Amino acid sequence: MQTIDYRSDTVSHPTPVMREAMAAAPVGDDVYGDDPTVNQLEAEAAELLGKEAALFVTSGTQGNLIALLVHCGRGDEAILGDKAHTFVYEAGGLAALGGIIPHTVPVHPDGTLALDDIRRAIRGDNVHFPRTKLVSIENTQGTVGGMPLDVAYTESVAEIARQHGLKFHIDGARIFNAAAHFGVPARELVAPADSMTFCLSKGLCAPAGSILVGSRAFISEARRARKMLGGGLRQAGILAAAGLISIREMIHRIPEDHANACILGEGLAALPHLRVDLSRIKTNFVFFDLLESAPLTPDELVTRLESDYDILMRPYPGFKATFRAVTHYWITPERIQSTVEAMRALLS
Repeated sequence: MQTIDYRSDTVSHPTPVMREAMAAAPVGDDVYGDDPTVNQLEAEAAELLGKEAALFVTSGTQGNLIALLVHCGRGDEAILGDKAHTFVYEAGGLAALGGIIPHTVPVHPDGTLALDDIRRAIRGDNVHFPRTKLVSIENTQGTVGGMPLDVAYTESVAEIARQHGLKFHIDGARIFNAAAHFGVPARELVAPADSMTFCLSKGLCAPAGSILVGSRAFISEARRARKMLGGGLRQAGILAAAGLISIREMIHRIPEDHANACILGEGLAALPHLRVDLSRIKTNFVFFDLLESAPLTPDELVTRLESDYDILMRPYPGFKATFRAVTHYWITPERIQSTVEAMRALLS
């Protein structure tokens, strides 16, 4: 990658090792269950996360929707954060396709949903109300800065779900970032969940795909829901081969992305006309504000970074002057230094 692209970790490209594995991957028809590379990926992913089974899906959005479709029926209700990816950025699929009613509660700056808010959101048994069936959290919570949620908090949410006979889903798109932050195996962060998705195509660099994990019975139903959504794939081993590299190798280098985020944050914090809260850099997200005193508007900064320096960076959706920069495999300390120098030149 020549362009320095901070827009998201979704822009990461497959590594050379991944491309070689994809070219050499043995394949079959995954709908028939005979693609050996997909089967291997699912088996290793389930083992890695401590669940009975796994399903390769096309995206995290599809994985989350499948989980909701399995856990909830039409007219049922799911409790989730008002800034959750599932609620904000997945095109309303849970309601449009599943007839599932989202009951949102506030996402706090640390990425948590207050436990009392979850308790209050659970419906009583009343014919006037939709039935509450599910609680869902996101780890890390991307919309507030990639905030990781720890084992104790996750267990607390799970206990509420158990007490009320609810299912518990985790959108773990970046669960390995949370695991790296806390220094624990990812399986500990998802142990009490009935289902969990994680993305292969973000910081793990695969070109496409996510994994949904849960019990064997859950995954059996999930496979049917995947087919209904048009997600049944044929020779998907070409993609799964990259996913195997993701979970065998790429999860172990994620701390580098966190370290690079800190380097970037510290560099930006030293520049004029920017405000950076270094205490909120927990994983691979750096949020910063362009102040009104800056010589460029946010749109002008975006344009000049791209045209003059081949650097892609954007304000976070819904915010005019708050930028989100995301580090990943292709963002090296050298590229960060180039970025800081470019920003210094434009803002001085």
